[in-house]
Formats: sequence, structure tokens, C-alpha cells
Amino acid sequence: MAGQMTTPHQGLPVAAAGAPLAEARGALILIHGRGAPAESILDLAAYLPRPDLAYLAPQAADSTWYPYSFLAPLEKNEPYLSSALARVGEVVALAEAAGLPPERIFLGGFSQGACLASEFVARNARRYGGLLAFSGGLIGPDGTPRNYEGSLSGMPVFIGCSDVDPHIPVGRVHETAAVLERMGAAVDSRIYPRMGHTINQDEMNAAAELLAGG
Repeated sequence: MAGQMTTPHQGLPVAAAGAPLAEARGALILIHGRGAPAESILDLAAYLPRPDLAYLAPQAADSTWYPYSFLAPLEKNEPYLSSALARVGEVVALAEAAGLPPERIFLGGFSQGACLASEFVARNARRYGGLLAFSGGLIGPDGTPRNYEGSLSGMPVFIGCSDVDPHIPVGRVHETAAVLERMGAAVDSRIYPRMGHTINQDEMNAAAELLAGG
């Protein structure tokens, strides 16, 4: 029981769509938002032009990666946050074990999943295929040191968010873009006036363009 408490997300299913991992040219790891099933974010695959990709979506315990806001003190979201980051790493390792190099492994997510994907990439910096962050940003309260190590070596990043998102302050989106740029990423950051907490067609077009180049 104690082990399950410290690693709540380990051992849960990974939903899949697209090409079988053993045959895929690349993989897109998609991370769902708070309260959603993993299968829900796989719906994005239908709007993306890469049938040769394996789409992999890990499931969070109780459909929530961490209990409090991504702006809360980091320790308040433990042990769930560390378990969530480790789970993303396990799925990346799964893709690598199938023979895919990091530059053919993409990460993406919506809302809580976008925050988790962004934080994972920053903490585990290398040249992945790309990052798609829909309505999210780096995790931690204002003033969190962003002294991440490593380089993203020109990795493409797309970040899209509303300027009035009730969950994601626009300042955190700008900070995330600046941090990832400083780490060597090629960032395309787009702020949409008065958009809700959702994904719009322009974001899907940008995502498709990023994936087409990988």
C-alpha cells in the first residue's frame, strides 16, 4: 500500500491509436487533462496527418496527475507529481525500446497534461521530436527557479493558450516559452484572445505542421 501511495500512476494502462508501436516511424505521447480518460486525448490523432505514428496515452490514477493547481508549491502536489513525471518517462522508454530514437518521439498534452509534458521536457532535456502544449505551462508557483540542465538542441515546440484562460495565467505561458527558448528550443507560442479552455483549429494546424516536419 505504501508503494502504491508513492507511485500512484505506475502500472496503469497506456491507451494506443495509430500505427502499432513495433511498426511506427515515430510516437506521439499524449497526456490527458484533469478528470479525463486517456482515450479522450487520442481523439486528436484523427486531426493529425501522421498515420505512421504510434499515439500513446498513459492513464493517470483517478484521472488526475496531481491534486492541486500547477501553480501550487511543488511539495503540495507530491508524491503525485513525481510519479506522473516518472510515468511519462516510462512511456518514452517504451517507445525507445521499440527502436525509436528520441528525435522521433513527440510529447503533447492538454491542460494538466500540457503542464506535465512541458515540465517533463524541461527536466529531461534532449532533442525530442517536438512538444505540443495546449493550454499549459511549466509547473510550480511564481518565482520557481528554472535552472533546468541540458539542451533541447533546436527541438520544435508549440504552445497555444487563451489570454483569459481560467486555469493558465498568460504570464506563465510567456515564461514557459522563454525558458524553453533559453534551453535551445525553437518555440512557436500563440495567445488567442478570449478563447475558452479548449483547443482551436489554428492550434491543430500548427500541431500538424510540427509533426509533418519530424
